[in-house]
Amino acid sequence: MLSAREYGGSIRDTVKSFWHGLSITLSYLLRRPVTVQYPDRTPMPLRDMLPPRYRGFLEVDPAICTGCQACERACPIACIAITLEKDPSNPKQRVVTQFDIDEAKCMFCGLCVEPCPTGSIQHTREFEGSQRNIRNLVFRWSDPVNPWPVYKVPKDAAYFPRVPLGSLVRKKLEARAWDAPGPEFLPPEAPKPPAEKPAKPAPAAPAAAKPVAATGTSGN
Repeated sequence: MLSAREYGGSIRDTVKSFWHGLSITLSYLLRRPVTVQYPDRTPMPLRDMLPPRYRGFLEVDPAICTGCQACERACPIACIAITLEKDPSNPKQRVVTQFDIDEAKCMFCGLCVEPCPTGSIQHTREFEGSQRNIRNLVFRWSDPVNPWPVYKVPKDAAYFPRVPLGSLVRKKLEARAWDAPGPEFLPPEAPKPPAEKPAKPAPAAPAAAKPVAATGTSGN
């Protein structure tokens, strides 16, 4: 059983802790609110308030894409699909007929950006892409109807001119309504494992030689 002193100490500690927490709450009554009224009352677009190295939606600049497919090979979850074909009018020229990026599947690791030799593929600061149909987050940068030729890197090139970062992906986001129906093309599929070669049948054992009946003549 608690003594009167211990009982009074418990009440004192309770009142002290209660007042400590309440004093912190009351102190905010005299401060200006710090809540940001997103998205319509920010002093500037939120993308301009993010750090420069923020990893948002991926963007591809076709003008400096070499079609090397390094980004496709580097992606650990196969959310990039690239197809190269020969130009029918110029067999020596290769064109990109498919360049799909599934932004809904992307984990924004940045591994596809590192091996790009010209900086064609980059993360932007765009992230506002809510869609009713998840297939609308598959960004098609090239298709068989509108292919583009691969970029040939000059030997003495030290700089690759690129469009302002985020301008291309922003146009795609603004041109597509949030409740638009899904596209007809399918998202990129994961690469299939190579088919196993059928095992060679074991060679048949040689047939055993038939015994030959012994023949002989008997003398009278």
